[in-house]
Amino acid sequence: MTITTRKATLGGLASLGVLALLAACAPAPTDDAGSNDAASDFLPCVVSDFGGFDDKSFNQSSFEGISQASEELGVEFKQAESTSEDQYSGNVTSMVDQGCNFILTVGFALANATRDAAQANPDVEFAIIDSALSNDDFSPLTLDNVKPVLYDTAQAAFLAGYLAAGTTKTGTVGTFGGMQFPSVTIFMDGFADGIAYYNTEKKTDVKLTGWSKDTQEGLFAGGFDDISAGKTLSQGLIDAGADIILPVAGPLFQGTAQAISESGKDVAIVGVDSDLFETTPEFAALYLTSIMKSMTDATDQIITDAAAGDFSSDPYVGTLENEGVGLAPLHDWESKVDPALVTELDDLKAAIIAGDIVVTSDATPK
Repeated sequence: MTITTRKATLGGLASLGVLALLAACAPAPTDDAGSNDAASDFLPCVVSDFGGFDDKSFNQSSFEGISQASEELGVEFKQAESTSEDQYSGNVTSMVDQGCNFILTVGFALANATRDAAQANPDVEFAIIDSALSNDDFSPLTLDNVKPVLYDTAQAAFLAGYLAAGTTKTGTVGTFGGMQFPSVTIFMDGFADGIAYYNTEKKTDVKLTGWSKDTQEGLFAGGFDDISAGKTLSQGLIDAGADIILPVAGPLFQGTAQAISESGKDVAIVGVDSDLFETTPEFAALYLTSIMKSMTDATDQIITDAAAGDFSSDPYVGTLENEGVGLAPLHDWESKVDPALVTELDDLKAAIIAGDIVVTSDATPK
């Protein structure tokens, strides 16, 4: 990842307002889809990755999106919940066989299963969360019946990294991922560069353990379903002095919460995908913030558009500018964070939107 700056000074940037920075995200509004009559024969379906629909993360948010859209349209929907990677192809095929008009697949790991089903069934419309398509040789592929739903989470993660660097008391911040997918490392890249930017601006030396943006090497659990693996990795980060941890691993943040509780130390979590304060309130006191993707609202809109005959294969890319990504409120940590730091975040967000700070990653959606 690289950062380029163009005439950027924090003091000289227009303020967007603290509430605007910390508000929940939603995609840019579009016209409402058509009437329920137009959707009467429409059957939307969804396939999870092996994290399942109750992962407190992107599977759950996507499921809430299709539930919301189906209720608005007055239609039923079908679902296939994967419990292992070898079920992806069969689950997608099952949805096709059950007559689904539109199939939402959730996660980078379902890219090939989605591609193959879409090529075999050109009359069925698909959308895939967190991935574009590629051929077997990894060259880019576009299909008229597949819409990639992507998020430039490096932008929001940059803000979270800056916030973490300005909040840490130990001078060490940690992170780990579930698996080394682009949809995971883009968070870690942005987080790393936010910390680096803080160090440059403030002449500090906050360290990030668990990920190197230069070598693209770091800590990974090897999956998204082993809470104990998240706990073990988090214990190691705490032992290394980290007092803020970014777990980019679906439900494995629950292992991070367990490790923090058992450590007896004052350690905070930066969540991903959804506002963890809302989705998993039992650990509310631990959340500094969350790096959010507007999956529920984006999914809802894409499905209602498809039901109205307005499906488009053009990728949706969530950014700070269109409010597809952003930071959750500080909630219980608001009183612990310097208000001046929050104002700086507000300025940084404005700078990224204006193009004065450009945050890029190998995983940035093209």
